[in-house]
Amino acid sequence: MIKTYELDVVVTRGEATESRHRVHAAVVSDGEQLTGAALESSCSTFWRSCAKPFQALPFLNSGGLDALGWGDEQLAVICASHGGEPEHVAIVERMLQDIGLEEGDLACGAHDPSSQRGGRILRETNGRPTRLHNNCSGKHTGMLGWAHHKSWATRGYERSDHPVQRCILNEISLWSDLPCNKIDQAIDGCGVVVFGMTLERMARAYSRFAVAAARGEEAPRRIVRAMTAHPFLVGGTDRIDSVLISESGGRVISKVGAEGVHCAMLTEQGIGVAIKVEDGSQRAQFPALIRLLVELDALPKPLPPRIAEFMRKPLKNTRGESIGEVMMLADR
Repeated sequence: MIKTYELDVVVTRGEATESRHRVHAAVVSDGEQLTGAALESSCSTFWRSCAKPFQALPFLNSGGLDALGWGDEQLAVICASHGGEPEHVAIVERMLQDIGLEEGDLACGAHDPSSQRGGRILRETNGRPTRLHNNCSGKHTGMLGWAHHKSWATRGYERSDHPVQRCILNEISLWSDLPCNKIDQAIDGCGVVVFGMTLERMARAYSRFAVAAARGEEAPRRIVRAMTAHPFLVGGTDRIDSVLISESGGRVISKVGAEGVHCAMLTEQGIGVAIKVEDGSQRAQFPALIRLLVELDALPKPLPPRIAEFMRKPLKNTRGESIGEVMMLADR
């Protein structure tokens, strides 16, 4: 029997509800069955950065990571949507140096750090955002490292016809159980190929990943280990993935995506989840994910303060006054 969840998020102004965000979700158990849903679990969208652990798998399986002398820290950054903090930037920069490349070889563009701390440090040092600060720079550097290891061209590694991207597409097909020609492809915000499928497919892939890691399959096990050992590198000081991994002791591995997409695996239960905020709003994404994880009994009770603060966010005006809240509809 499929359990239904109410994950919609509302924004209040005073006593009135001003906006409402519809949230879709799929929950898949370790038996690969859909066991839970919110609204339309069959809705299709792009996987965005939630695909990063799967994009890292063929590089790891090829032996390229080990051949370059990279370990858990580098692997965590490859799977990360990092906050552009100095620690993240330094690791990516060293990785590029290891393969004789530099920032300009990254196909991702420059953008401001995604974490508040990263942005503050950049301002205080009169720095400018670079491609290294891009939250996907670790993923891109991993792709370059793989191309370097295989003696493939590093230029154009982000294009769909490059061997790196063709191998990744095959990996995505394997875990999602969807033929390559049935996977929608487009260009992600960082410039590489992005994959489209249903939330149920995404959740099933995450469930399979958790189960594979638990039974000791080498590559999934190492990725889970790296993300659990280095939660800060997966996100950053104020990033939700880092908070969830850290506060759950690695029982939850979550991965943020743009446009309201978020996935997570429950490592001990073998459960995969995927959510999509219909209008793409991130302000609804985080409380909806946490509510679903609470419903699945995946988080400590009571919620640690660092997690709980994502559940209700004050709405403030330009004078800093609280004039409403972003909160779950069910809590209204």
